[in-house]
Formats: sequence, structure tokens, C-alpha cells
Amino acid sequence: MPEKSTLERAHRDQQEGKSPSTQAGEFVREEIEHIRQGVHGARSAKQAIAIGLSKARRAGINIPPSNKKLRSPRRPSSKRRHGNPRGSSGKRARSALRALRREGATAASRAALSRFAKASAKKRGPLNRRRAAARAARTRALRQSKGRRA
Repeated sequence: MPEKSTLERAHRDQQEGKSPSTQAGEFVREEIEHIRQGVHGARSAKQAIAIGLSKARRAGINIPPSNKKLRSPRRPSSKRRHGNPRGSSGKRARSALRALRREGATAASRAALSRFAKASAKKRGPLNRRRAAARAARTRALRQSKGRRA
């Protein structure tokens, strides 16, 4: 369950008309803080971000599913059960949390997050990276002109 302050910040972002990814960023930030504080761990930076996005989706933030889910729809099997009609089982939730607690906190380190960001940017292509860098430069200039820290 997300913290009350995280829900409030995300709601404020929504009221200000910010994008769903910005609203979801609050949940990702909370998840990274949890890992750094030792509440639980994660195997990789990607997993830490995925957990935060999952929390955001459950809180009602309108984030589309990942591209992987859009690409390969799974065919329903007659042998496979189609989930628990009353939501996930307590036993499954407890075992997932126990597994996360066994993981380390290095997934939320600055180096790990930086590696993940660079790898993600590399997948986007040079033109997209250039546009993102130009947008970041404009934002920095705007913040400096308003007297805020960049």
C-alpha cells in the first residue's frame, strides 16, 4: 500500500495537469526510498521501477501497460486457471514480500539507476535522445531564470 504522502503528491500532480508518467514517478520514488531504507530489496533497478509502476496502476494512475505486454498476448490455456476471483491469495503475497526482503539494496543505488537510465536511453535512438536532452536543457534554463535550483 502506498504511503498517504505519496498518494497526495500524485493527486497534486494530477490536479496540476501533469502527465501520468510524472504522477507515477512519485510511486517509483517511494519504492526506491523503501529499498534504500531496507524495507525490502530488489534484484535490479528495472524491478524496483516495475514495482513502483505497479503500485501507481493500482492507485488509479492511467499508465499504459509495458510494450512487452502489448506485443505478445498469451493464449488462454484450458489447463491453466484464470486467476483467483477474489484477488491474489495472502499466501502468494506473503511469499512475494519474503522473496523481496531477501534481495539486496544495491538495485536502488545511484550507479544502478544511472546504468538503467543510460541503457533505456540507448534503446530510444539518437534523435529521441537529442530531443530529450534539449527539453532537459530548456527546463534547466527555465528553473534557473525563476531562481530555483536546477
